[in-house]
Amino acid sequence: MKIPKDRVRFNVGGRIFETTSTTLANAGRNSFFGALFSENWTLKQPNIDSFSNCEFFIDRNPDCFSVLLDLLRTGDLNIPPNVSERHIYREASFYGLLDHVRSAKWGQFDGNRLRHSRSVTGRAPGDGTAIRAGPDGGCCVAHGSVVHVYDWIMEEHPPLNLDYQRVNDVAWVDSENIIISACERLGRGDGGMGLFSKSTGELRYKFQVCHENQVKSFTAGALSTSSDYKIFSSCKGRSNEYGVGVWDQVTGKQIDFLYESPGWSLGDADKLQWLNGSNCLLVATLFPRKDNCYISMLDFRDKRMVWSWSDFGAPITVDEKRVRDAIAMEDSNAICVVNEYEDLGFMDLRMNGGSVRWSSRSRMMKGKLSDEPCYPKLALHGGQLFSSMDDCISVFCGPDWVLTSRLRQGYGGSICDFSIGGDRLFALHSEENVFDVWETPPPPIS
Repeated sequence: MKIPKDRVRFNVGGRIFETTSTTLANAGRNSFFGALFSENWTLKQPNIDSFSNCEFFIDRNPDCFSVLLDLLRTGDLNIPPNVSERHIYREASFYGLLDHVRSAKWGQFDGNRLRHSRSVTGRAPGDGTAIRAGPDGGCCVAHGSVVHVYDWIMEEHPPLNLDYQRVNDVAWVDSENIIISACERLGRGDGGMGLFSKSTGELRYKFQVCHENQVKSFTAGALSTSSDYKIFSSCKGRSNEYGVGVWDQVTGKQIDFLYESPGWSLGDADKLQWLNGSNCLLVATLFPRKDNCYISMLDFRDKRMVWSWSDFGAPITVDEKRVRDAIAMEDSNAICVVNEYEDLGFMDLRMNGGSVRWSSRSRMMKGKLSDEPCYPKLALHGGQLFSSMDDCISVFCGPDWVLTSRLRQGYGGSICDFSIGGDRLFALHSEENVFDVWETPPPPIS
């Protein structure tokens, strides 16, 4: 693409800036500056006899413009003390440069290079239920019957209030829409799931469960989404509506429902995980929600369970290892589980009903659990495995899942949930209503 190196002059709020079309081309075609040029990045100059007389007046903040122009020149974001970050974000939004600012603030996610960026204190007291990272670097926090939504600059949007219905799970459909699952309230006929606007809090539509051609009220639990616009939720109703439902993300219509079989557990699931490679859904019902743990892989094409494991009937020993979380690892054909001592266990997906191969990595922690411990959680991102324990998150890498780093921020107590997305890690603490934001530093400017 030919980019002429013409000089361009701006008068921004009374201050003169000079740059080149090459620099402005870094802003991209969809930016404010892209509109000033033709398709081959030649400056549009209507009714101007001489290019030397061309000057564009912009009635905006010149200090912020200086920072953003330097960002286009160097790729580096340097905000002077006299300019607030909020003003930079506001002006970047005007010029269509928010993505550039976000890319300069933090780099591509790497669990071994994360640094603590900030801690955000919520408005409501007590324990949070869940935290979910958004695709654009924001997050949402479920707290009782309210979901607090934050954009990537950690500015809170109007909260989503479910009128005293306890929130069980939340999931991002895209950067603008959130699904919330909630408990049914007896006598009210409500509960279930709804799709909400992140920005306005508007309920766009509710998801319904039909059983024997009748719409039923139900409690929705764990959530997951797939790349082909399907939404999955564990469900339990008053009759026989125990299982996992499937809905079309675009229309909100129910398209399938897999009922749980006798002696198994699907409707009470703690975790759902969609696997794109195998087109299967991991469903995990874990202790202490149930006395026993049930982990299965569901194939909705054949409406059957293709893999399963349970500790039902296993002998109870002094050194008992109760599974607290599970995650499927498609590249390894394995499922990873964790117990309350952060011991990792692995099961081979090619062997149905096999045993857990435990790897005791944190045995020194036995007997040292806090008075109100938070159960460990697992996440997999970019070939790295993450496990939370008390106020720390451990990072494991390599084919043998070697412990390579730990993340700890000493405020807020134990970590009750964490989530990775938008090249950020969010960790929600239990004792104080606070969550931490972890980021990978941007690469050095060459």
